[in-house]
Amino acid sequence: MPKLDMLPAGSSTDEILAVLKRDGALILTGVLSEDDLRQVRSEIMPYVDATPNGADQFVGANTTRTGALVARSEACRALVMNKTIIDAANVFLKPFCEKIQLHLTQVIRIKPGQTAQAIHRDRWAWGTHLKFLEPQFNTIWAISEFTKANGATQVCPGSLDWEDNHEVLPEEIGYAEMPAGSVLIYSGGVFHGGGANVSNGDRVGINITYTLGWLRQEENQYLSCPPEIAKTLPREIQELIGYSLGGYALGYYTPPLPAGEGPESVPPEYALGHTETAISTLGSADLLASISSEIRGEKVAML
Repeated sequence: MPKLDMLPAGSSTDEILAVLKRDGALILTGVLSEDDLRQVRSEIMPYVDATPNGADQFVGANTTRTGALVARSEACRALVMNKTIIDAANVFLKPFCEKIQLHLTQVIRIKPGQTAQAIHRDRWAWGTHLKFLEPQFNTIWAISEFTKANGATQVCPGSLDWEDNHEVLPEEIGYAEMPAGSVLIYSGGVFHGGGANVSNGDRVGINITYTLGWLRQEENQYLSCPPEIAKTLPREIQELIGYSLGGYALGYYTPPLPAGEGPESVPPEYALGHTETAISTLGSADLLASISSEIRGEKVAML
């Protein structure tokens, strides 16, 4: 059975990414204290306990999946913004984008009797054509202990180069067994899946993932954390969940106001009251013309 490398919480970005790029996954131990875990559980479990089981075998007939964690839990916001994770995610994803964004927040509770999830790649959320870049940096935070018996995540270390139709053999599967407070880090290209729970207790983990700023998010953060909630949060988390431009002209909007009563084109953070960042009154045609001009200028400079 393949084993996942385990690094201490204080590991550097270079140490984390060296293992991630080689194996596709690793475990950081000792990231959350007992006090941290108590706080997370106290904030999320009322929502988890009210969440029904999944509707099919892939999401889990004996599994609950609870989202909107940025809006619902201050403790989960701290997980989302954890510096070690954010620093590694930025370096890992920045070759393919100008900004990264939050892709998904979800408490996954695997109950006794849940069978193993089908092995898959998370990047398949966008289809199977993303073969030449890595779109995701993923984490699963162990809120309870993860054991093979209670449904520890199945992971196939070294599977980054496998074909999408690779038939996974049992001897190629490892298990993310880790104490509560640890974090499984894995890429969108590694083969993995939820484990089978043959124990008498729940396995509780928090799946927090990051992606390229120009891709569609799996969890729609604008609806999970609408402006009236997002405006109460720190600026850095507002930007991470998508209330900022993903590029020069990615994500601006026009406030639907009466004629002459507002700017024509503004970035998403304008909806949170950050009017100082308005894109003056540029229209979409002007934006495209400006981009085209910048590109032509770069070409001239290169010549």
